[in-house]
Amino acid sequence: MNIILLGPPGAGKGTQAQRLVKQRDMVQLSTGDMLREARTSGTEMGKVVADVMDRGELVTDEIVIGLIREKLSSGSASGGYIFDGFPRTLAQADALGALLEELGETLDRVVEMQVDDEALVARITARSTCGNCGEVYNDNTKPVPADGACTSCGQTAEFKRRADDNEESLKTRLLAYYKQTSPLIGYYYAKGNLASINGLDSMDAVAASMDEALG
Repeated sequence: MNIILLGPPGAGKGTQAQRLVKQRDMVQLSTGDMLREARTSGTEMGKVVADVMDRGELVTDEIVIGLIREKLSSGSASGGYIFDGFPRTLAQADALGALLEELGETLDRVVEMQVDDEALVARITARSTCGNCGEVYNDNTKPVPADGACTSCGQTAEFKRRADDNEESLKTRLLAYYKQTSPLIGYYYAKGNLASINGLDSMDAVAASMDEALG
């Protein structure tokens, strides 16, 4: 099963993707992770990525599609792929659809994680992550353990907040999402493979809704 997770920054896409990787043996294709990996890989595509990034330029859609092609062609995901951070625009959605068709793959489900903006801002400005493993905590719903030991990796860690996890930065990121990515909701609805879930439910409730959406 190949799926796309849609939702604004902080909607919980990463958390659900990690769960699906563990439980369904899927592979998460994060644009950022793929670019960082390619940059140090030494491959021809990696050299192109490194050159573009070293010049401070934006990586083109063609390069990202090329990286996705490499991943899909590797056949490393017995449970399918999770597209995280791509597509962001209608042009990218068309390019991904063409690539999947070319490779004989299908896009089985697009899950939109719906959120309320005010609640999302409150959630994100309260979050922090384990400096060792990246486990996410929240001041209100999942506080950092009093002994300073991460519940995931068990290590005593420095718990960090992202510099852009503040109200002003988050509103800028939300605006960018609504301008560029929200049209994809209608796009995939028209194609008949969109499912929408409440991204602000508890983790267990979101997980249950996700499993129901995926079948």
